[in-house]
Amino acid sequence: MVEQFVGTWKITSSEHFDDYMKALGASFAIRQMGNMAKPSLIVSVDDQGVITMKSQSTLKNTEIKFKLQEEFDETTADDRKTKTVMTLENGKLVQKQSWDGKNTTIERSLEDGKLIARCIMGDVVAVRTYVKES
Repeated sequence: MVEQFVGTWKITSSEHFDDYMKALGASFAIRQMGNMAKPSLIVSVDDQGVITMKSQSTLKNTEIKFKLQEEFDETTADDRKTKTVMTLENGKLVQKQSWDGKNTTIERSLEDGKLIARCIMGDVVAVRTYVKES
């Protein structure tokens, strides 16, 4: 089921991302960089079921490797050290991050051929839209 997310995705829009980064506790400088970055998201799966997600931009590259339902340590683009679990729920790839007693969820779904990432922290929701590169 995760195969539908495989490919290279280019961001086309980002709504309320600054509010989301504020809710995470990101500094002004980090938020400025985050708002300027136009990352590509590259998703792949190997034959062992290990999923790799790379975020690449001119400002910063990150990469995580994981298996569904298995907790792993993640260092986020804004330098948070989180315990992260990825699951597949109702066709959505759900990323749950925990750190310092806080939690955030990123839900990725496919809608009309676009990858929609909803970044949720409390009552703040940012929506980032990606299109698949051919």
